[in-house]
Amino acid sequence: PEEEEERPAWNSKLQYILAQVGFSVGLGNVWRFPYLCQKNGGGAYLVPYLILLILIGIPLFFLELAVGQRIRRGSIGVWNYISPRLGGIGFASCLVCFFVALYYNVIISWSLFYFSQSFQQPLPWHECPLIKEQNSTYVVPECEKSSATTYYWYREALDISDSISEGAKLNWRMTVCLLAAWTMVCLAMIKGIQSSGKVMYFSSLFPYVVLICFLVRALLLKGSWDGIRHMFTPKLEIMLEAKVWREAATQVFFALGLGFGGVIAFSSYNKRDNNCHFDAVMVSFINFFTSVLATLVVFAVLGFKANIMSAKCVTVRNLIPAHINLTEVSAEDYQKLTDIIRGEKGADYPSLGLETCSIEEELNKAVQGTGLAFIAFTEAMTHFPASPFWSVMFFLMLINLGLGSMFGTIEGILTPLIDTFKVRKEFLTVGCCLLAFLIGLLFVQRSGNYYVAMFDDYSATLPLLIVVILENVAVAWVYGVDKFFEDLKDMLGFTPFRFYYYMWKYVTPILLLVLLGSSLIQLCMTPPSYNAWIQELAMEKLVEFPPWGVFVCISLVVTAVLPVPVVFFLRYFNVIDDSMGGVGAVSYKKGRIIKEVSRADEDDDASLIHGRSPSEAPSPMPGNSIYRKPAGTGAHQEKLATFRFQNNGSTS
Repeated sequence: PEEEEERPAWNSKLQYILAQVGFSVGLGNVWRFPYLCQKNGGGAYLVPYLILLILIGIPLFFLELAVGQRIRRGSIGVWNYISPRLGGIGFASCLVCFFVALYYNVIISWSLFYFSQSFQQPLPWHECPLIKEQNSTYVVPECEKSSATTYYWYREALDISDSISEGAKLNWRMTVCLLAAWTMVCLAMIKGIQSSGKVMYFSSLFPYVVLICFLVRALLLKGSWDGIRHMFTPKLEIMLEAKVWREAATQVFFALGLGFGGVIAFSSYNKRDNNCHFDAVMVSFINFFTSVLATLVVFAVLGFKANIMSAKCVTVRNLIPAHINLTEVSAEDYQKLTDIIRGEKGADYPSLGLETCSIEEELNKAVQGTGLAFIAFTEAMTHFPASPFWSVMFFLMLINLGLGSMFGTIEGILTPLIDTFKVRKEFLTVGCCLLAFLIGLLFVQRSGNYYVAMFDDYSATLPLLIVVILENVAVAWVYGVDKFFEDLKDMLGFTPFRFYYYMWKYVTPILLLVLLGSSLIQLCMTPPSYNAWIQELAMEKLVEFPPWGVFVCISLVVTAVLPVPVVFFLRYFNVIDDSMGGVGAVSYKKGRIIKEVSRADEDDDASLIHGRSPSEAPSPMPGNSIYRKPAGTGAHQEKLATFRFQNNGSTS
């Protein structure tokens, strides 16, 4: 008899929650949120963030969890199922996931490189290298003009070129690290959630252990409370600026991984009666509190660093009169002294060349992204006792944070393609990772960092906003909120709060459209540019992309959203017809693929409850595959397997 296939499922609810947390909690929580918090009013920034988390984040996260769990398909199948004319949403999600995966794994490879270099005492970025000649020894000029950690990042790690147009030469060390990063992702994903789910226990929980250890250690260091006090001192007047709300909305949007398809893919492996509303609220707030924890850690460490920098500043200044010994002067005393001199000298004060050496000014030097992780934080760690240990822990944490997000991103590519085209998971996983590695060589050449910035700015932001707006419209207006509420009641056993009805139908789409409009305006007003590292000056300089670079930026945006209009017009003019037995005609019943001939009287948006609740099976696998039910040897096992399968149910 034909052996039935069933969709793989999570081993436990904990494994599923860890997968969603691992996907949503990523590098942005550590190096983007603290920067936005400092830049936009300190503790006051948490107010607009929380408001927008409730108005945008949780409703949209709940929506994606619900459609994935109800229809049990990846993003392509879900949106094709709800409205075939909007089926391009799923393909757009897959493309964005692929673009993001290309450069996101490069960041993991950078972390792998720093991790491998951390097993040294002292750390290799501890001080500037020396050039020895016959009669003299001197510091490398590029390092002397910047700092030891800045020099190590740009010259030793990246060996960066002066512009995006230069440097076709590959950085072989980063190439090896990129290969290692893609190998780890491939091995973790090759068996689907059965293999990646087990890795989640470590990759999702380990960063919390490291963050708590860092927080405890940092709080024992001098100056850490200065950093935390600076961080959470609210600047309420900034809250009234529109820019603060726009940046808070953008951070909420990306922090939860909306639009990527990873949320839908993970939830599609759930049981139908799982309480996805509870999951949405819990994961959203775990994400928020993780960001706050990371912010505490970052500014406790930066407060310690600012204190050291301020003390160094004091010891190297030469005050007038010259007989005053400044070796034992504290930063506070020095500040009082300069204030007195400023009052005495008046307009002549700048000519003295005295720096303020203020801890506040040092903390106001806001850094984010790679600048925070690979320059500011690494510099602070060189002053830690047992600095190699803390460096190993920090970069291992970054690797795990990155891998957790990568698993969800790759799942957002693989699950829809496997569900739609019935290919072997192993072959597709290896092929996808190999292709991504080959394209990723673009990012490990000398100008690779500039391509990372290009993809980060243009391949995801606008396309994802458009995708999520269309997701919201597809459910709320095309399919209908009332029918969706019926489906949720049937699935959850209770009717969700009426709050979600108004959010999905009115508030969230309006807020998303405002966010899209403001992002478009900002994009049009700011010419495409990047921060180039000029070796001779040993500093960054904002440079506009060359004409071909502008073309690539535009192409990234257009390519990512192109599937939406293409599929719409193909459906509209009946170029794709479900009755021909295409992809859209495939549904799943009791684990077997059944071709449904479309009926003339059946609308595209027929209720998910009535006759349309498939549970897709993956492609046929070998006999010992995780995708097959264990074969029972007796009547009891056969009954038990049947009972389990019917309870997991692929039909409504």
